[in-house]
Amino acid sequence: MVETLGEILPFAARRYADKTALLADGRSFSFNELEARSSVFANGLVAAGVDVGDRVTLYGPNSWQWMVAYYGIAKAGAVVNPVNVMLTPEEVSYIVGNAGARVVIASADKAAPLLDMKASAGLSHVVTWGDKVPAGATPFERWLDDGKTAFSPRPRSPKDGGAICYTSGTTGHPKGAVQSQRSVIAAAKGMALMGSRTAADIVVSPLPCPHVYGSIVVNAAMLTGSTLVLLPRFSEEGVLEAIQKNRATIFDCVPTAYYYLLAHPKFGAYDLSSLNRCTVGGQTLPVAKSREWTERTGVPVLELWGMTELAGAATFNPYWGDNKPGTIGLPMPGMYCKIVAVDDPDKEMATGERGELMIKGPLVMDGYAGDEKSTRQTIRPDGWMHTGDIATVDADGYYTIVDRKKDMILTAGYNVYPAELERVLCMHPAVALAAVCGVPDEAKGELAKAYVMLKPGASASGKELVEHCRQHLAAYKLPRAVQFVANVPITASGKIMRRLLKDVDDGTRTAGEQRQTKPA
Repeated sequence: MVETLGEILPFAARRYADKTALLADGRSFSFNELEARSSVFANGLVAAGVDVGDRVTLYGPNSWQWMVAYYGIAKAGAVVNPVNVMLTPEEVSYIVGNAGARVVIASADKAAPLLDMKASAGLSHVVTWGDKVPAGATPFERWLDDGKTAFSPRPRSPKDGGAICYTSGTTGHPKGAVQSQRSVIAAAKGMALMGSRTAADIVVSPLPCPHVYGSIVVNAAMLTGSTLVLLPRFSEEGVLEAIQKNRATIFDCVPTAYYYLLAHPKFGAYDLSSLNRCTVGGQTLPVAKSREWTERTGVPVLELWGMTELAGAATFNPYWGDNKPGTIGLPMPGMYCKIVAVDDPDKEMATGERGELMIKGPLVMDGYAGDEKSTRQTIRPDGWMHTGDIATVDADGYYTIVDRKKDMILTAGYNVYPAELERVLCMHPAVALAAVCGVPDEAKGELAKAYVMLKPGASASGKELVEHCRQHLAAYKLPRAVQFVANVPITASGKIMRRLLKDVDDGTRTAGEQRQTKPA
C-alpha cells in the first residue's frame, strides 16, 4: 500500500511498467522511465547534501522536468515546496526563506533572480532546466546524465511532512500550509476513488502542477496508472486538440476554462466523444454552464471543493452516484463536515441553514509553517478546521458554497487577499491609504478593485499603480481597477470595512480595467 509520496512511482512502475504515464512537451514517458529519471534526480539531491526532512523548492511551469523533480524530491525524503510559477522573484524569495529551503529547482527563466539567495538564505544549490542556464546554477540535465537509476526511497512515516504549499496570507505575506505525507496521499486516493479513475483513463490537464488541484490530478494519475496529458498552460484550442488527438476520457480544470471553451467558435468542430467525465474546482461553476457543457458534450461535470490547507479536494460529486451541479458534493471517505454558526463554532446549524463550513479528518494540514497563532486560529483543539466559507448542506448530505466569511477574492480559482495588495500599493510614494475588495466578473468570478487615497499634493494614475504592483506581485493578484477616493468606510477602531467599499463613489476618477483573456 502506498502511504508516502516517495512510494508512488516505485509502486506505479511495478504495476504499470512500460505503459505510457506522461505526455508532456511533445515527449512520451512510461512509468518505468519516470521511475528511473526520478531516481537519478533523487541521487543528485542526496549527493548535494539534501537530508531527510529538508525543504526543496520547486519553481517552474508544467513540464516533464517538473514531474521528475517532484518525485525525486519525495524519494530523497525531502519536503517538497511547490511554488506557483506566476509569483514574482520577490514573492518566491520570501517563500524560500520562510520555508527554510536547502535547494531550489527551477526553470532557467525563473532561476536567475534566486541565485543571490545562495549566500543570503543558506541555499546550497539552484538547479535549473531549460535553455541558457544562468551562471552559478547547476544544470538539471547534468544530474540526469551523471546519476544512477538505482535508488531506494528513504523511509518516511505517513505523519511526516510531505509538502509545504503557500497560500496568500491575510497579513500581507503568504502562509505555508504544512501537509503531511498522509494528507497528500489521501487527497490523491480520494480523487481516484470518487472519480473512479483507472488505468484505462487518459487525463488532459492544463492545471498548474503546484496548485493543490493540479497535484491531486497528477498523483491520482500515477497511482491508478492513467495516462496524463500535461499541458503547459490553458488555451482553448490546445485543450480541444489534446482531447481529440489523445482520445482523452477525463478533463480537469477550473470554471473559467469551461466558460472559454463553451464560447469558442470552433468548439463544435472538435471530436470530444471520447470524454466520459470532467471535473471542476477552484470556485463554483454556475449550474447553467454545467448543464450547457453536458448538453453539448454528453459528459457530466463533477464539481469538487478543497483548499491548500487540505492538500487538495475534500468533497466531491461522485462519478458513481448522484451528481448535483451547483453543489460541491459529499465529503470524501474519512472526512467529516459540518455547518456551524458564523459567530459560534459550537452551534451546529440545521439542514438548509447557512453557516461556516468546518471540516475534520486526515486531509487537514498540520499547521502553518512558523505561524502558531494562525494555526490556532484555524484549527481547533478538537481537530475541526475553520474553512472561512459560508455553506449549506441538504438532506442528502451534499454541501453548497454560498459565500465566504473572509475577505478573500477568488479570481479564476486563485486566492487574492486584499491585505497583500494593500501592502504593495502602500509602498508607492504617492499612496496614503489603499483598500481592496472584490468586484463581480462574469468570466473569472471576481476581480480585485483598489480604492486609493493619495497623499496631499501627490499625484498618480491608476495605470502607474497597477504597474507598480506588477513589479511585486503575480499577474493574477493585480488590481483590475483603481478608484481614487477622499475616504473609505472604517469601524470605530479604525479598521477598513471592505464589504462597504463597493458603496464608495467619490466621483473622482477610475482606472480602466485590465483583463487577462485566459485562465491564469
